[in-house]
Amino acid sequence: MHVQEWLDSVPAALVYLLVAVVIGVESLGIPLPGEIVLVSSALLASQHGHINPVILGICASAGAIIGDSIGYAIGRKGGRPLLAWLAKKFPKHFSESNVGMAERSFQKWGMWAVFFGRFVALLRIFAGPLAGVLHMPYWKFLIANVIGGILWAGGTTAAVYYVGVVAESWFKNFSYAGLGIAVVFGAGSMLVLKNRAKKAHTRAQSADAVETVPAAD
Repeated sequence: MHVQEWLDSVPAALVYLLVAVVIGVESLGIPLPGEIVLVSSALLASQHGHINPVILGICASAGAIIGDSIGYAIGRKGGRPLLAWLAKKFPKHFSESNVGMAERSFQKWGMWAVFFGRFVALLRIFAGPLAGVLHMPYWKFLIANVIGGILWAGGTTAAVYYVGVVAESWFKNFSYAGLGIAVVFGAGSMLVLKNRAKKAHTRAQSADAVETVPAAD
């Protein structure tokens, strides 16, 4: 069976569910490729009429908002021991330096850290649980969570969808090449965001080092 025929045979409801679940679980604090799944699905929607981009964006937004809210509740109940447990399970993502960077961002920016964290791959998995651990007022968290979730999920879906529509004249058939481009595009954007987060973390460490240097007598 040709790839295009196989993709056409996948029920749209299954695509919507997959996007919502993966993004929701990622928002809980479990490292999953939510952005890659969303980008790939939005590009798929631009090539296959049975997938509605509006419904896709709504499902992605719902997964982000609900997942973050559950993550907040878990973080508020679990506290610091939860972060220690996550560090054991996912040492690469929940290392002491990463958690410290995220915590400094929350202490400095408050609810804005939740909002902008949605657009940064590394902070996206921290937003919900860490906001709960730090006991951020839920109404502040909810406002930032809802606005950030809708803008990130809806904006990403819309942007990738329209890029796919324009590119359709170049790719008449959504074959392995098209699928490969979707994955590369999503992975590339995630790497860019991770690189920006890494640079921000380096700058934060440098600033902390300067602050802790004792003044000369």
